[in-house]
Amino acid sequence: MKNIFYVAVLLFVFTSCQKQAKIGFVDNSILINDYQKKKDLEAKFQIKEQAFRKKFDSIDNVFQVEAQKFQAEANRMAPATAQEKYQQLTQQRQMIDQQKQGEAQQFQQEFQTEIDTLIVAVKNFVKDYGKKNGYTYILGTSDVAATVLYGVEENDLTKTILEDLNAAAKK
Repeated sequence: MKNIFYVAVLLFVFTSCQKQAKIGFVDNSILINDYQKKKDLEAKFQIKEQAFRKKFDSIDNVFQVEAQKFQAEANRMAPATAQEKYQQLTQQRQMIDQQKQGEAQQFQQEFQTEIDTLIVAVKNFVKDYGKKNGYTYILGTSDVAATVLYGVEENDLTKTILEDLNAAAKK
């Protein structure tokens, strides 16, 4: 009986001395997609994309006019001249397509680089938030990678961190 009492006291002392872990979680999808800087970045690139499309639509239209003109005149040309003009148009089309593909890849890389930089900034913000507010862990979840299957609402830091993140972005 005396031993049970000592074991109970020892367990009580041991468990009361341990620091309780403070854990929170965020929904990564909401945090990133509702971040004002990401919305601004998407708007900026949407304008760039529209300019890109407009540029190549114009180039394509000019090429189409030239190709139609060639088709109308091809029957009246000498076969060798028609063949040479056809090859020139084919090369021109290939060059336009290569230029379009190259600029599209460059555009996508630039956008991805800026998104990656933004994601790193959000991660660092969450890390700093956790340190400042005494969190032992802040877990991340999303629809794609559900690492938090359940969490009580008071441990969901998504809205709080998003508000702080957007407030810091305005400064």
